[in-house]
Amino acid sequence: MGQKFDAFQSRITDILNLQRASGILSWDMETKMPEAAQVARGSQLETLSRVTHQMILDEETSQRLLEAADEVKDAEYDSFEASLVRIARQDLEDAVKLPTEFVAEFARLTTEGHYRWAEARAKNDFSIFQPALEKIVQMSRQKAEYLGYAQSPYDALLGEYERSLSTAQVQAIFDEHKGQLVDLVAAIKAKGDVIDPNIITQAYPLDGQKELSLWAADAIGYDFTRGRLDESVHPFSTSFSKNDARITTRYSLNWLPSSLFGTLHECGHAMYEQGIADQLEGTILGSGTSLSVHESQSRSWENMVGRSRGFWHWAFPKIADIFPDQLRGVDAETFYKAVNRVNPSFIRVEADECTYNLHIMLRFEIEQRMINGDVAVKDVPALWNELFKQYLGITPDSDANGCLQDIHWSMGGIGYFATYALGNLLGAQYFNRAKQDIPTLEDEIAKGNFTLLLRWQNENLHQYGRKFNTLELTQRVCGEGIQSRDYIAYLTGKFSDIYGL
Repeated sequence: MGQKFDAFQSRITDILNLQRASGILSWDMETKMPEAAQVARGSQLETLSRVTHQMILDEETSQRLLEAADEVKDAEYDSFEASLVRIARQDLEDAVKLPTEFVAEFARLTTEGHYRWAEARAKNDFSIFQPALEKIVQMSRQKAEYLGYAQSPYDALLGEYERSLSTAQVQAIFDEHKGQLVDLVAAIKAKGDVIDPNIITQAYPLDGQKELSLWAADAIGYDFTRGRLDESVHPFSTSFSKNDARITTRYSLNWLPSSLFGTLHECGHAMYEQGIADQLEGTILGSGTSLSVHESQSRSWENMVGRSRGFWHWAFPKIADIFPDQLRGVDAETFYKAVNRVNPSFIRVEADECTYNLHIMLRFEIEQRMINGDVAVKDVPALWNELFKQYLGITPDSDANGCLQDIHWSMGGIGYFATYALGNLLGAQYFNRAKQDIPTLEDEIAKGNFTLLLRWQNENLHQYGRKFNTLELTQRVCGEGIQSRDYIAYLTGKFSDIYGL
């Protein structure tokens, strides 16, 4: 392209590199960093945030954007050049609304908040985290005011993770299928607990779990030459390049799904990043378009592949070989049903598919109330338990199993949770489209051949990076926007078969 565009791209790449340097420090904080380094790491992240934001606000950045935009004004909408300028303008318009000192202080606060949350969770004491969360909520409200919003301050926070939808639109999508989820769970409950939970809750040695996680990740297509698997308090995926997409999981002696399905989930995120087109590498287009689409990939690999009958009829001999004592007398079909047992539970990341979106709807409601000032932070544990009873019919037995279970609020991620449920819906839509394009897809999965699905995702979703927003990409792939009917049909079909509804 022209010199003006190249100069702007170079400037944006410098900013991106600073942001990814911060990301590496954050990854280290979650996985390898000594606990005593907390204060120093907070200072380091605060400095990087300040320097990065100052570079964004610098007049040179805005001037280069204007010049680049003029140079590519006749380029096609979906071209690399037009897309980079368009997305950069959106990013910069949001960034310049936030004062540099605010950004730096928020980085310091969330670093501290992470450690207060981890301590509170370990000690099952919300009061340890409460002061930090109060500050995070206060600063999140201020952030919403800086960013601006059409109807609700929550719109601004949601927009950081899903630009193409408003709070009202997400609420409508949730309302559309909430009743159907409740009815399906009730119908399953009426059948009684016909699946033995002991199959997956007995003691599974951690060395064997680690072996299984590594094997499963490699089998579905996660490229270990461009990534790594580590352990963390809360599983996550982070990417600094399509050639450096890292994942973590956590291991629980008496809950096998935690590590296995956590690994498959994070692989879905990382394989998205690894599948982005080479042309976008090192640019602001070189990452996933939104967390909703990202979740569609992680949830697809975790559930539609990893919890499918075909997958377990293929994979069961491997797990039985690793855990011969635990799985003696168990066959593939029994194990498949065990990992799909529907039972309302406290922990979101361990929730079954039927109840999972209800966990998200609860968080979505609480976050809005906190940001709107309708509930004080000190009252969150009580509200959480009240809503949990309404949504899932059970009351958490502790704050660690209730409002302290997720890392997101400690990292300032208010607005994030909705994308998990949206990802479930999108995952069903995209998977249906893939099955239409690959009629033998489910048979291939049952053979342990995951290449066709990953290639389809690369070609139809991953390669575009951030060139299209969620609604544009979904329209392009499925010919319509986000809907819940495919997801409900998937759940109804699968669990009617398992439970004989």
